[in-house]
Amino acid sequence: MRRFLIEELAVWKDSPNRKPLVLRGARQVGKTWLLQEFGRTHFENVAYVRLEDNAAMAQLFDGSLEPARLISGISAQTGERIEEGKTLIVLDEVQAVPRALTALKYFCEDAPEYAVAVAGSLLGVALNSGISFPVGKVTFLDLHPLNFREFLIAVGQERMEQCLRAHDLDMLNVFKERFQDLLRVYYFVGGMPEAVSAYADGRGFAEIRQVQQDIVQAYRGDFAKHAGTTVGERCRLIFDSLPRHLAKENKKFVYGVVKKGARGRDLDDALQFLCDSGITVKVNRVSRAGLPLAAYEDESAFKLFCVDVGLLGALAGVGSAMIIDGNELFTHFKGALAEQYVCQQIISDCGFFPYYWSAAKSSGEIDFIIQRGSEIVPVEVKAEENLRAKSLAQFCRDNELANGVRLSLSGYREESWMTNIPLYAVCFLRP
Repeated sequence: MRRFLIEELAVWKDSPNRKPLVLRGARQVGKTWLLQEFGRTHFENVAYVRLEDNAAMAQLFDGSLEPARLISGISAQTGERIEEGKTLIVLDEVQAVPRALTALKYFCEDAPEYAVAVAGSLLGVALNSGISFPVGKVTFLDLHPLNFREFLIAVGQERMEQCLRAHDLDMLNVFKERFQDLLRVYYFVGGMPEAVSAYADGRGFAEIRQVQQDIVQAYRGDFAKHAGTTVGERCRLIFDSLPRHLAKENKKFVYGVVKKGARGRDLDDALQFLCDSGITVKVNRVSRAGLPLAAYEDESAFKLFCVDVGLLGALAGVGSAMIIDGNELFTHFKGALAEQYVCQQIISDCGFFPYYWSAAKSSGEIDFIIQRGSEIVPVEVKAEENLRAKSLAQFCRDNELANGVRLSLSGYREESWMTNIPLYAVCFLRP
């Protein structure tokens, strides 16, 4: 399974100013596999240690954090000879031993010749809980579920991915129906590695959905285990409300949809846990299309998306026939899946963090707004070939923007004020 992030890992390995690496990402997006695969292909050996429920390693890091001592202990634990430049040291579930995070400072300052990478499914939660962290002494990378292009490669459609990577508009038109079929499959399978592997192995949609349900249950187990009883239950309520929120025409997060009478102060801790753990993605509103977008962020209004389109479908009970055959339920829910999918691709394939805009006194809304260098790009999402884009046109005029983007199942074309990009080619938004 090819993950594009491995190319960034290779750049990190060869950097003359290399710092310890922190790989973030939700549970089961493939962090452990990626680091081990990277070590296998780019180093002579890997010294891998899982810190969760590891009494020996907890004791090791409870003592002196001098790198030579730690390397000796890790070598004894793994049975691997650790050599500078030749060995990748991987500390997994690092949030279970907070002093292992502190130790990264000493590896950075006193032993930069050693390649050290850490990961953890609840690392984001740990970093926001007051744990001492060596700010400025590490490099961060984020791993997401497989994006659509990675999915194509994983299921044996490398030529189709090459068309997207090369921006081959002729081939996009020739294979339009094939791309649309694969996109519908991706709506169901999503990008969680285990689900993608199941599809690539020829397992049925029922088995794939069971894989996704198992992941959903694992997430719910994390809520109860790591967030505490009260906050954990609120996490579950928010998580289970995602299909209801995203099925609405106005997808703004409403506390009362989670639980009648609920307010921000009741749910904010749970929201923070879900976002810190990577299970949900918070897309905040901006008040205007100004540079930089972050300066116009309105944190009181936001949309909340799931980490993965396949998991959203599992939460909503969307069956494969509903997507492949396009029956009534999918017809009603297709807008939710399309917007979830686009959000996922903007982040994981294009490298942008999106915002959205809505008018204060009208129903006008722009689904996503991204900042591409010094350019503001408004993005409207259409689940099929609906070509109306009144809000987008008005927004471009009001904000004196030269061009907007509409994502739909219609073919690629450029107009004076708008570019229509097929939904399966969201990667075209890349610089």
